Parts: sequence; structure tokens; C-alpha cells
Amino acid sequence: MPSLRICITLLALFIALIASWPSPRGAEAVATSANAVPAPEFAGIDRWFNSPPLTLKGLRGKVVLVEFWTHGCINCLHVLPHTKALYDRYKNDGLVVVGVHTPEYEEERDPVRVAAAIRKLGIDWPVAVDNGQHTWNAFGNRFWPALYLIDRDGRIVYRHVGEGNYDETEAHVRALLERG
Repeated sequence: MPSLRICITLLALFIALIASWPSPRGAEAVATSANAVPAPEFAGIDRWFNSPPLTLKGLRGKVVLVEFWTHGCINCLHVLPHTKALYDRYKNDGLVVVGVHTPEYEEERDPVRVAAAIRKLGIDWPVAVDNGQHTWNAFGNRFWPALYLIDRDGRIVYRHVGEGNYDETEAHVRALLERG
């Protein structure tokens, strides 16, 4: 019965794939583990708003929160007030927030619409437009919204995708800022 073996093999592969896929609703703290990895550089950015072009190398020594979002994503809009609160609370303590606007749909690629959304939403921090998903791919990201917290040495030490875990995210920001 080769067809039964093939079905069982395919089912086992499918289960293994699902088990290894990152949860879209989870936080991953790697600050105290060997899993911390160097953050990739911003790549293939089409345009910057609210800032001249930034590099992660140039941001060394600062705590950086990279937020992947798109203006048409309702979950991104739900997370935005929490990102604003972190930015307002900790920007004078060394936190840098960088929004990476990575469109899901064609109409989200228009820089005029992105600029209008930034104004309407009151986003004051730097926003990189990643229409080609180059930075998205460099981070290995797969979800909107997604937060990556980068320590002063340029390593990703925390990741959260989706809504929620706001207190945990803030605790990681505070801990990194206190390490000075």
C-alpha cells in the first residue's frame, strides 16, 4: 500500500511543519539566552519618513524597537497606541523606535498614502518604507505587526508578533535601558 505510506509520510511532514512554525501570537525573549542574534541591517528601503536614512550600525549604543507594520492592518493599528506610549515614555532615555512599513496589498505601496497615514496616526518616529520586503526578509519576519527589540550591542533580544504582551515588552525595554 504505497499510497497509505505516502499519506502517512505527508501527514507527518505537515505536522512537523506546523509544530516548527512560529506562533503569530507570542513573545520570544532571547535576552538571557544564546539565541540572541545580530540584527540585520535595514535593506532595500525605498524611502524614509521623519528621519534621514538610518542604519542599525549607526544606532549601536541605543536600544532600538523595530516595528513591522502596514497602515491597512487593523492589528497594527491596535498595537500603535502601545508603541506610542513606549516611544513617549522612553525616547529621552535612549529608546529609538523605527517603524518598517511593509505593505501587504498593492495600495499600501503608495508613498503618498503612507505619508498621509503617518500624519493621521501621529507617528513621530522614523519610518522606513520597505515595499520590496527586503528588510522584512532580512529579519525573517512573517507577521504584521511584529516587534523586534535590539540591545545596545545590535542583537535581537526580544520578539513579539501580533497584539498583546504590552507589559512584557515594556519590561524588556526598561531592563535594556537600565543596563546603560
